Amino acid sequence: MTEPKLSATARVLRLLDLLQSRPVWSGSELARRLGVSTRSIRRDIELLRELGYPVKADHGAGGGYQLGVGRRLPPLLLNDDEAVAVAVCLRLAAGGTIEGLGEAAVRTLAKLDQVLPAALRAQVDAIHHATVTLDPTVPVVDGKILLALARGIRDHELVTFDYTSPLGSGERRVEPYRLVATMRKWYLLGYDVLRGDWRTFRLDRMSDVRTPGWRFRPRPAPDAAAYVGREVSQTVYEHVARIRIEADCDSVRKAIPPGAGTVTPDGDGCILETGGDDLDEMARQLALVPWRMTVLDPPELQQAMRRLGERLLGRSTPGSSPGEPDELGGWWSEQ
Repeated sequence: MTEPKLSATARVLRLLDLLQSRPVWSGSELARRLGVSTRSIRRDIELLRELGYPVKADHGAGGGYQLGVGRRLPPLLLNDDEAVAVAVCLRLAAGGTIEGLGEAAVRTLAKLDQVLPAALRAQVDAIHHATVTLDPTVPVVDGKILLALARGIRDHELVTFDYTSPLGSGERRVEPYRLVATMRKWYLLGYDVLRGDWRTFRLDRMSDVRTPGWRFRPRPAPDAAAYVGREVSQTVYEHVARIRIEADCDSVRKAIPPGAGTVTPDGDGCILETGGDDLDEMARQLALVPWRMTVLDPPELQQAMRRLGERLLGRSTPGSSPGEPDELGGWWSEQ
């Protein structure tokens, strides 16, 4: 089947689409599909190579043109169905269903969303809203909020949004710096213009994110991962604990996610700093750590650990009920 008469640019893009659709094409097949001579096909192939597409040409029986693997990734050409499929998969990855891909997925989704036609964007939204999760404890983040913040970070554009926290509600005006994903939650690190300081915001507590069109000059910023990790694991809690663990830091970091505490080397062991509002709950969580440890502070946590040890040994202490079951879950799930 011959394609309708195309401009030179449109023909090259269509040629790329054909090369991506199957492994090998003969020059005569491509010429017939595009309605041009094989000489024009050779010129278009050279243009694709100049643009970074590694097109191989094998002569003889069974030979032809083949799109190969290059040293760098050239721009991809997607049809409508492929674009919708990629956008849906990126939203799933951004939601934390694929470990380690969340932040990259958001950046990629922001690029795709910028050029996605309205009709295709509606298809992606329909699939997203028709999908449910069997884990109701994971906060749901609106994909539009992720995209708006990602674009604000990329373009150095001020964002405003309504924010609800345990301390109250109100409008925030922020210079967005980084999105950080930890423990299946999303956080924004940004400079709060009204408060004149860096702040961390949970995305599931945001609504009505707006970009009024004001650009800002990026200012020196703290390390995003370290700042957010410290904020969500210590600053927001009534009690902050320091525990020395007799194990190498790499092993401890694998067992304790950044959102649960910060881990720093200390001789042949490491120091865990973490926070919580309930000392007895902190003691129960620490009991799950499989290494010898010493609670450095606060003293109240030492007492809570001692009470828990006595209970586990079957001894009764004032204020506790013998035989009362302990609910030992995973590491801190709500930050």
